[in-house]
Amino acid sequence: MTLLSIPVSLLFEGANFSFYEIAKALTIPGWGVIITLILMSVYLVAIGIERYMTYNKAKADSQAYAPKVAAALKGGKVDEAIALGGKHKESHLAAVVTSGLNEFKASGSVESADRALERSVAVKTADLKRGLSGLATVGSTAPFVGLFGTVVGIIGAFQALRANESAGIGAVGGAIAEALVATAFGILVAVPAVWLFNWFTSKVTAFAIEMENSASELIDYLSKQGK
Repeated sequence: MTLLSIPVSLLFEGANFSFYEIAKALTIPGWGVIITLILMSVYLVAIGIERYMTYNKAKADSQAYAPKVAAALKGGKVDEAIALGGKHKESHLAAVVTSGLNEFKASGSVESADRALERSVAVKTADLKRGLSGLATVGSTAPFVGLFGTVVGIIGAFQALRANESAGIGAVGGAIAEALVATAFGILVAVPAVWLFNWFTSKVTAFAIEMENSASELIDYLSKQGK
């Protein structure tokens, strides 16, 4: 008897697709897949919240810092401008500008200040990117983890059918549900991970442009001061 020759009433006899029944039917590999995806989702939420708060603080602190340091430098108060950096530690602009001013004050060389600014921009950009590679990994691997669970579930369903060809879908419902749940969960984790990665990457790019522009403006200012 084949699956197609089984009457519909017999096919669905005893089928139960409640969450409890699905969880009870999960095999060890199935639970491994689900637990892995849960850990991925926890990481996703943790990084998402942490990066969101970090970027908001950096933006707000930089908006408060920029006009103050501009006014200090316009008045030739380099020491005051350096001191402002310590009061705006969340600002990415403050980190870059302060490093350039400190180097210029120590060496008196615009070239040395330029190199210090380049290093500071690179270091701060890397710091702002922290955790984003993890989001990219979750977004790219979660569907495959779910697919592995799907394969395991389908294999279990075929094994159950082979053992009892006359059984209804109730006999293989758990394995099929395991496959569908794993696929759905993998997609559910991957989509927000990819979305957050793209969104945060665009913010880091904007921050990097702001830092490079500030570094360029500072070099122009220091060049004029040297002259």
